[in-house]
Amino acid sequence: MTTNDIDFDQLLRANLERVFNERDEDKRRTAIAELFVEEPVMYEPTKIVRGRLEISRVAGELLEQFGPTFRFVPDGVAVGHHGLARLAWHAGPEQGPVAVTGADVAEVQDGKISRLWVLLNPQ
Repeated sequence: MTTNDIDFDQLLRANLERVFNERDEDKRRTAIAELFVEEPVMYEPTKIVRGRLEISRVAGELLEQFGPTFRFVPDGVAVGHHGLARLAWHAGPEQGPVAVTGADVAEVQDGKISRLWVLLNPQ
């Protein structure tokens, strides 16, 4: 697969919806297996998360922490080329207000996310 064949928007939107908005652990793990390389690394502002299981655990804890209506929503279209992509997003309860804004920046290898940086905008 060449970088020209990758739909960066679809990949990063699927990551938001199927991983970071998914409350069912089995579905989240299945999505991670489809969307991430075997040994992915996620860089959060305060820690580095290594491996599919740990990414699933962190996503699940985040959803538990912020409540049943908390969701990540993409802002615009993801852009990318040469194996690097970015998708801006906002998050909060479904009926608002927006609690946090940021962007995911992903390194993509063979159509899957190998490294993911979670960048939060200052509040």
